[in-house]
Amino acid sequence: MILHFFQEKNGFVTSVTPFTKMEDYFSHSFLAGMKNKPLKIYRKLHKWPGIVIAVLAILFALSGMVLNHRNLVSLTDVNRDLLPPGYQYKNWNMAAVKGNLISKDHIELIYGNIGIWKRNKDAFTAYNQGFPTGIDHRKIARMVQVPTGDLFAATLFGLYERTPQDSAWQKVNLPIREERLTDLFMKQDTLIILSRNFLLKSADGENFQCIQLPAPPGYKREAWLFRTLWQLHSGELFGLPGKLFVDLLGLVTILLSITGLMHFFFPKIARRRKEKQKDNRKLSSTRRINLRWHNWVGYVFIAFLFINTTAGIFLRPPLLIPIAHSKVGLIPGTRMDNPNPWLDKLRCGTWDEDLQRYIISTSECFYFFDENLKQIPESPTTQPPVSVMGCNVLHKTGPAQYLVGSFSGLFIWDIRNNRITDAFTGKAPQNSGGRPISDHLISGYAETRSGEKYLFDYSKGLQNLGKTTSMAMPEEIKQASPLSLWNTALEIHTGRIFEHLVGPFYILYVPLSGLWLMMVLISGFVIWWKAYRKTRQMTRTDIQSQS
Repeated sequence: MILHFFQEKNGFVTSVTPFTKMEDYFSHSFLAGMKNKPLKIYRKLHKWPGIVIAVLAILFALSGMVLNHRNLVSLTDVNRDLLPPGYQYKNWNMAAVKGNLISKDHIELIYGNIGIWKRNKDAFTAYNQGFPTGIDHRKIARMVQVPTGDLFAATLFGLYERTPQDSAWQKVNLPIREERLTDLFMKQDTLIILSRNFLLKSADGENFQCIQLPAPPGYKREAWLFRTLWQLHSGELFGLPGKLFVDLLGLVTILLSITGLMHFFFPKIARRRKEKQKDNRKLSSTRRINLRWHNWVGYVFIAFLFINTTAGIFLRPPLLIPIAHSKVGLIPGTRMDNPNPWLDKLRCGTWDEDLQRYIISTSECFYFFDENLKQIPESPTTQPPVSVMGCNVLHKTGPAQYLVGSFSGLFIWDIRNNRITDAFTGKAPQNSGGRPISDHLISGYAETRSGEKYLFDYSKGLQNLGKTTSMAMPEEIKQASPLSLWNTALEIHTGRIFEHLVGPFYILYVPLSGLWLMMVLISGFVIWWKAYRKTRQMTRTDIQSQS
């Protein structure tokens, strides 16, 4: 069978090209279709931006797949010396220390993102025996000591216990599925544990009662739009199947990027081979197969890629700003469609003996809970600003008085007198709603046996309050505290790893890359639809007329 390709101009047939192979017909017709002016524009929009975005898209895909499976990669770390400037510990910065504990036998333990270390003046000894390999397993949110002398530590992956007789930490079984713990504190002789979803109580450190806290007043089954888009982007909104599907989209992105780059370089390779008088038939066949896979995979997954990319660009400024305070209803059948009103909201807390109340900081605000945790909680009319990243310091300084620290600053909260004071200026906070980021990124607080008070700023590190003594960060601790592979992937995925190259403009990395990628997706689909689809229709018509 002989196929013919008819090329027209101003309504007249200018050339007739016979073909004996279907593949040659499609290739020729596709190239001829590109001569259409609108398609030339789309082709340029797809080609040149696509070459640039392909490398970034591969980085997004690989880092996204790592972020989706923290448990699987938690044992793998990255040496900080291999990372750009700014990722090395200096003066206990980057939440190296969140707090300290003075045990009953007067041993001082400091803890935080560096794990747990025993301090004796300026000498430090590792106290991490028993934790699994990987710095993620040594990130300590809080430590307490119960009356029996046993130590408990809350980590990203559950609760650990160490008795005076033990030489290592032991994992404690908890009656919850999600074991990411946010805080520990004591209520008389009872151990209180906060996960991001539940409060747990134990009188003996072995048997735990899991409590779903009562809903706040005026509670509506709604969720922040930001959180909904976050879970949609990761696939977590639909549980493990959703995360695996997003992983598939990551593989699709890598495939489209590689096949796109190959299609770009094929003509150059063919030209060089032709100059050397080499046979290009196999190369031409490979090019057609490569293009066929690129078109087919792109066509099948373009809608999902577009939705996932759209969700992603709204998770970073400036597109985050218009949705930051928006809420939406819970989507039925998803992970967020949960009867627990505190799902993923609990951050830190304490029991106040003077008020006879639990004080719990959530992702939205502070709440007071009754002793039995059965009544509707109360939200104090006056409360300190707390960053959306969560409360990092909730330290009692007097009767019903607390030092409250977060990335919004450090404040003294006098609950009984409804008074809030900026700990640095001595004045009332300028913005009662709280800035997401302030000049003081408070990440930890500690009081030593000698009365020294240490404040830890995420960027600046240790700041001594009162006395002018210092605490140098040993090189041993720095070398033993790498960056987890998960956190490295997060830095790549958000673009923060490029901050040393572009400065504060790195914040535009995600939205600009997302918009760029969306343009490549749309232009590629238009090319395929107008050229490839039309060509196939013309071919069918021509075959029918010839037969």
